[in-house]
Amino acid sequence: MISFMIRRILIAIPLLLGISLLTFILIQITPGNYFDTLKLNPQVSGDTIARYENLYHLNEPTFKQYFYWLKNALNFDFGYSFFYNCPVVNVIGGRLWNTFVLSLSSLLLTWLVAIPLGVWAAVNRGKWADKIISFLSFAGLSVPSFFLAILLLYVASRTHGLPLGGMQSVYYDDMNGIERFIDLLKHLLIPTIVISLGSIASLQRIMRGNMLDTLRQQYVLMARAKGLPEYRVTYVHALRNAINPLITIFGYHLSDILSGAALIEIICNWPGLGSVMLTAVRAKDLYLVMTSMLMGGILLLLGNLLADILLAWSDPRIRYEKK
Repeated sequence: MISFMIRRILIAIPLLLGISLLTFILIQITPGNYFDTLKLNPQVSGDTIARYENLYHLNEPTFKQYFYWLKNALNFDFGYSFFYNCPVVNVIGGRLWNTFVLSLSSLLLTWLVAIPLGVWAAVNRGKWADKIISFLSFAGLSVPSFFLAILLLYVASRTHGLPLGGMQSVYYDDMNGIERFIDLLKHLLIPTIVISLGSIASLQRIMRGNMLDTLRQQYVLMARAKGLPEYRVTYVHALRNAINPLITIFGYHLSDILSGAALIEIICNWPGLGSVMLTAVRAKDLYLVMTSMLMGGILLLLGNLLADILLAWSDPRIRYEKK
């Protein structure tokens, strides 16, 4: 396993270099840049713009700019955000925890609800429980997330039961620890439900299908013939094999833990990285886009590596030995 992890890490290095180079080229070949907007501002002199271009080598060829950025990134210098007028690390650091909290809460809600629902629907195949869960899953897949967010915010505005946006209440600083935690949960509820609903519906359908296929296997019939309790057959023998395909999906979901959901964050006024990344792309804020891409690529590769490790731990038949 250790040699497998080392090989995967070594393979990840050229992948990250290729992704970063492609992203850098795509940003550069699109028309315009952030300084074109500054040139329209009479309060910004041409000397100031020229000084920035010389300082960050933005007046040099694309590949030379990329290698300057790569050299600085290896020294943990991720550049300067021209739109926010501060270092990229400060922009991301100010929003990182907010997006992590929202993404982690939606990830936990999705998996803690989808897996049991899928197993329950498979065990009760064809019964009312299965039909109700299937109907709710199709409904969850059909409803657009932005429409659901607007609908829930409207209900909250009419009932005054939940906050209408943001991450904290006005009197957050005057609250004690428990009150702050409860206030955070209230602000988390609507965006978490909106982000999780579609994933719960999708994963539940996948889990149900995997569980039904596993319950038809010969070893499950043999376990029942030996007189094992039904709960042990279902939740020990069948579930362990049925959940394997979802472990790979879990690895991909980990790559989304810092990207958040830009549209939902904007609608719910959540101060996370999603809106920052969207603004960076629209403003062509070069170094902020590159850092966001780099974080997403690293998380995707780490998620896939973690999924492979969990698969080997979950299924003894899987081994990553070099033949």
